Amino acid sequence: MNYQLIILGAGESGVGAAILAKQQGISVFVSDGVAIKDVFKKELINASIPFEEKAHTEEIILQAKEVVKSPGIPEKADIMKAIRAKGIQVISEIEFGYRYKGNSKIVAITGSNGKTTTTSLTYYIFQQAGLNVSMCGNVGYSFARQVAVAPTEWYIIEVSSFQLDDIKTFKPNVAMLLNITPDHLDRYEYNMQNYIDSKFKIASNQTEEDFFIINIDDTNITNQINQIKSTPKILTITMNESNNGANGFMNNEQMVVNIDGELMQMNSSELSLKGKHNGYNSMASGVGARVAEIRSEKIKECLSTFEGLEHRLKTIAYVRGVEFINDSKATNLNSVWYALESMTKPTVLILGGVDKGNNYEEITELVKEKVKAIVCLGVDNKNIHAAFDSFGLPIVDVQSASDAVNVAYSLSENGDVVLLSPACASFDLFANYEDRGNQFAAAVKQL
Repeated sequence: MNYQLIILGAGESGVGAAILAKQQGISVFVSDGVAIKDVFKKELINASIPFEEKAHTEEIILQAKEVVKSPGIPEKADIMKAIRAKGIQVISEIEFGYRYKGNSKIVAITGSNGKTTTTSLTYYIFQQAGLNVSMCGNVGYSFARQVAVAPTEWYIIEVSSFQLDDIKTFKPNVAMLLNITPDHLDRYEYNMQNYIDSKFKIASNQTEEDFFIINIDDTNITNQINQIKSTPKILTITMNESNNGANGFMNNEQMVVNIDGELMQMNSSELSLKGKHNGYNSMASGVGARVAEIRSEKIKECLSTFEGLEHRLKTIAYVRGVEFINDSKATNLNSVWYALESMTKPTVLILGGVDKGNNYEEITELVKEKVKAIVCLGVDNKNIHAAFDSFGLPIVDVQSASDAVNVAYSLSENGDVVLLSPACASFDLFANYEDRGNQFAAAVKQL
């Protein structure tokens, strides 16, 4: 049978797109090269959507008019090479969802770090302001599924570079680009410019009616912004106190949001999210909410009451004066840099996991300034030892969360912090970063 639409990948993204396609009367087939998780397989069966697993049947796939590619599938995959050679149009799931979103408005958020926090905070503000809003994309439902099963007037969408790679018409009313630091370069031919170009696609279809919020403290952003060919209203955020012409900036410990001369101010000590990196996240959310005409008082209330995310700089407990912080979501060095930058007490740092080619020199100065000991939580810790053995710090290898907690506790004293901020993926010892964070928290509670 010839299908109008082929979906590659049967995770949340692919199955969400399949459900929307079925709802729209489009003949659709789902193909996954590996085993499909039971929860998604059951959904496809219940919706009478044909699928295959552990194979990509070219006789079926290459007859399609269009392919939705899930974010996890690289271009170097054999099936993608065959699809490209045949000239079949490939789109991302967010592009497919965009076709059917109606008159709803979109706030889309991307960046190498801080996406999930900023998406969750922006959603919280919109929700508390009484708007009909949903949060989707890389957090929660996929965008296509949200459009299919629970459409709303506003969508707050976390989008990755992989999702942006295959957009054609996707156009957020408000786009946020938080930062660009090296990440996923294996998918971009180890060319940083390719990755930068991918991130900037978030604004590629915007017009003068739309808003593009950018962090002007990030040179990868400021060096590229004049190259964009679209015409959004560009709004800027900065932590530089001398740059008070920005739309979000700091002034004597006051966070200021300035939209068309209307000022919203609050003391940085009142922000529920601490640390410089969260200053950017709070500022971006505040500017985005003001653009949506949410009242300043409601925004300030939300910025002071938002509880933050699990596994992202979350204090688990104090044990005899030692603070234990779960930052398991920090899977790259830029996240660890921000975490260390926000530490104000002597720190025992738990690092390690599946190294993605880290250059630990990025955090050298902060380690010298703030870290009193390192606990290496991973199967292969040689890169961490190579980077820090010469520092004269205690460095201990462990291979379980409970051992990491117990060793870190033994290396700490009253008034210290034990910080799990691994800089690495978790798959050597854990199912994912959530599992790593949960095991860490459980071990802390055992103390």
